[in-house]
Amino acid sequence: MNKLLLMCLNFFKTGLLAVGGGLATVPFLKEIAEKHPDWYTVEDLTNMIAVGESTPGPIGINIATYAGFQTAGVIGGILATLFMVAPSFIVIMIIYKAWQKFKDNDKVQATFLGLRPAGIGLILSVCYTVFVSAVIPGGTFNPYLLLMFLVFFAALQIPKIKDIHPIFYILLAAAIGIIFKL
Repeated sequence: MNKLLLMCLNFFKTGLLAVGGGLATVPFLKEIAEKHPDWYTVEDLTNMIAVGESTPGPIGINIATYAGFQTAGVIGGILATLFMVAPSFIVIMIIYKAWQKFKDNDKVQATFLGLRPAGIGLILSVCYTVFVSAVIPGGTFNPYLLLMFLVFFAALQIPKIKDIHPIFYILLAAAIGIIFKL
């Protein structure tokens, strides 16, 4: 099968099955990285998540664009992005029509209640994956990265510190990484 077509189908599947948005796509994107490391590696994925969280736009779409561009240039980037977005567009149009008719149905309400914990589970799975790759880069445990995580996490539990714009934390973390060569 053509590499670009295979990539588009993989991103279509990711877009279709990743209920919950951006971070919920990461387990699917990790699976793609493991099956097709010539598109992007798990380490690339970790870096893209870090950059994606500090830049505008959904992570899954940014990664699809990157992988498509790396594999087939501008056309690949455009197609991978479109195939990642298409299922959401299609599903939302179908759901909207059905929602208008069934929004007060108890079974529909129960379905949406059941989807919430599944979405949270997917996000927590991603958190674990990103955490492990952040403090054990390349399979080597780095206690300084763990300490940095713990300090940032603790600081963000303090209400006044929590209100500081996220870009400050991103720039501070980048500066610490550069200064201490982490």
